[in-house]
Amino acid sequence: MKFLANENFPLVSVGLLRSAGHLVIAIAEDSPGIIDAQVLARASAEESLLLTFDRDYGELIFRRRLPAPAGVLYLRFDPISPEEPGQFVLSLLKRADIQLTGKFTTATRDTIRQRPLPASDERREGGSLSR
Repeated sequence: MKFLANENFPLVSVGLLRSAGHLVIAIAEDSPGIIDAQVLARASAEESLLLTFDRDYGELIFRRRLPAPAGVLYLRFDPISPEEPGQFVLSLLKRADIQLTGKFTTATRDTIRQRPLPASDERREGGSLSR
């Protein structure tokens, strides 16, 4: 699977996902400091699933109607270690009842909520690149 790890996603977890065979681009490695709308635009253009701890992406996709990526995994917990987010993602990928592509997934350690992402014809192209 192809992921774009937001700047707040630990690099140790990026390494875990890579070692499991996933293509992971890390904002912290190649574009630190870019704004959320730019991260979202990149994930959309590269057809990547966005990994983040930042709730702003729901606002950008569902209210501001910016183009959505292949999927969003919003983790709503404070990691107890830098490895935990990567381990959590790998465990989700093994679950037959969870499909991350095409969904905005909000996950805590105990709950998973999913909402379909807007179809491309429902999204407005462009938009402001402010936070």
